[in-house]
Amino acid sequence: MPDVSIVIPVYNEEGILREAVTELLGNLQGVAQALRAPELTFEVILAENGSKDRTVELAEHLAAEMPHVRTFSLGEPNYGKALRRGIMEATGTYVICEEIDLCDPDFHRRALEHLLHRDCDMVVGSKAMRGASDERPLFRRAATKVINGMLRVALDFRGTDTHGLKCFRRETLLPIVEECVIDRDLFASELVIRAGRADLRVIEIPIKLHEKRPPAINLMKRVPNVLRGLAKLTYVIRFGGKP
Repeated sequence: MPDVSIVIPVYNEEGILREAVTELLGNLQGVAQALRAPELTFEVILAENGSKDRTVELAEHLAAEMPHVRTFSLGEPNYGKALRRGIMEATGTYVICEEIDLCDPDFHRRALEHLLHRDCDMVVGSKAMRGASDERPLFRRAATKVINGMLRVALDFRGTDTHGLKCFRRETLLPIVEECVIDRDLFASELVIRAGRADLRVIEIPIKLHEKRPPAINLMKRVPNVLRGLAKLTYVIRFGGKP
């Protein structure tokens, strides 16, 4: 079994999928060398969810060609559900939640270094903390601040970011994953918030964010699902309601 599972939700990514996965696999040995752990092994899980282009076909071809790659398809566009299933199906001691347009080996190295030294349970890659560099358009950076502000008000979130890159010991976080009730856009936020409320050791490290392509889903189309998910999450966590 691999030491590290990298879970990547993919949706309508035929334009960059092969290049991104090939580049990622090429960088992983460098990550292991930098950690002075050349024996470290990896798997990449492509969590396809509802693509309307050739992403499913391409992901299956990559899994057939490359022994460290496997894939599944949900058949519906649902980022959170795909990420959750990928974590559940991962077989590595450590799990990295990645984005296909990032695949940041520097985050992999820094996050795994913390976990291998056992100084935390989860590492969150923050694009909003001091030292981070977020090159996305102004509108998207503002949206991140708004969501984080809403999470602070509604759920006492004390960090600077919840969505995006994460790394954790799978055995420790699996019970938290199983508790999560939100899918789609806010699953990642719920995972981070529940981990913090469970007194797990969650740390943030700054990342440099430069996306390889425009968002696969228009930001404004996501707003209704985000608001519904936030209301549901607040009800469940704050008031002990059932989902």
